[in-house]
Amino acid sequence: MVSFYSENDFTPEHPEELNNWIRKIVEGEDYELGEVSVVFCNDDYLLEINQKFLDHDDYTDIITFDYNLGKQINSEIYISTERVAENASTFNCSFTDELHRVIIHGILHLCGYSDKDRTEKSTMRAKENEALLSRDFA
Repeated sequence: MVSFYSENDFTPEHPEELNNWIRKIVEGEDYELGEVSVVFCNDDYLLEINQKFLDHDDYTDIITFDYNLGKQINSEIYISTERVAENASTFNCSFTDELHRVIIHGILHLCGYSDKDRTEKSTMRAKENEALLSRDFA
């Protein structure tokens, strides 16, 4: 099950549909959805996590902590809604589409996908696009 929390004033639209969509993507990758917490926050909150736990000193849109148990997805995912809004503007897409892309990006990492090199990035983007097209809400 996916639970949504907020460290700012953001709450996602259609949380039940969002949960079902994530489950469908996870199961389509031959994984099982365990417990996933998605925490929406601002840039400074996420920067502090980035510094404290990853020793990185830069802003990011998402940090995914992997607590998988075999093929069962378990995670804490932190998302900066400020970064999502800025990226949506940069990439000329809606906030909702960019938010969903970021969420599913984290989920795909938990399903074993990486984006360290050009080939992996291409595969990741294709999987994100496929997932976004499979939504029946938003």
